[in-house]
Amino acid sequence: MRILITNDDGINAPGLIVLHKIATELAGPDGEVWTVAPAFEQSGVGHCISYTHPMMVAKLEERRYAAEGSPADCVLAGLHDVMKDAPPDLVLSGVNRGNNSAENALYSGTLGGAMEAALQGIPAIALSQYLGPNNYQAANPFEAAEVHGVALIRKLLPSLLADRQDYRLFYNVNFPPEPAASVQGVKVTTQGFRRHTRFSVEPHLSPSGRRFLWIKGGEQHRPTEPGTDAHANLDGYISVTPMRADLTDHTLLEELRAIE
Repeated sequence: MRILITNDDGINAPGLIVLHKIATELAGPDGEVWTVAPAFEQSGVGHCISYTHPMMVAKLEERRYAAEGSPADCVLAGLHDVMKDAPPDLVLSGVNRGNNSAENALYSGTLGGAMEAALQGIPAIALSQYLGPNNYQAANPFEAAEVHGVALIRKLLPSLLADRQDYRLFYNVNFPPEPAASVQGVKVTTQGFRRHTRFSVEPHLSPSGRRFLWIKGGEQHRPTEPGTDAHANLDGYISVTPMRADLTDHTLLEELRAIE
């Protein structure tokens, strides 16, 4: 198997090292793992692409490239330049430092990379590691992802490979904020919503007196509804959420027919 990996934390992020280990085991002795990742951190860029300016892509070593762009840019570079003669069978994005459950999924560059792969017709999975008191200060905060990632991806591959819809399936996987031995199992979930918390801004003055705004994240340990991703994660479970890039609210279509 040929696997392309990317992330939004940058080419030197520890989560990408973990993902490379996962991908190497999945690819097997006859497979290949290629890396095209952002040269600098791109957290929070979502599905952004560098449409109005070019990006530089640098080869760092065999099958390892850094691109001055977003995760979606990196996937485009991987598919249409770096690996254009033999495209990957699978794209993996992550392992993100921090969760991409609930509303975080909408901001996530990690998911943006997986979404772009799906739009290009390539099976894709985004992987993120929830952080909390039980793993934040651990020697390996990504232990849950590293230990459980390979087996989980192998279970998800058949449905990914079989899917042929126009807006192709991709998965959002979040590992709980626990050491590997404390993971309770896997839950298939919907995307949750953290009530009474959201992104905001916080003003600061620079030493020169200029006023700047920092983006400020919301409380990450507020539980979401049962059956949703963050709720499962905070209960110690890996969440698996099937997603597509189709933003249509299909449940409302028939009701809206009345305005035609």
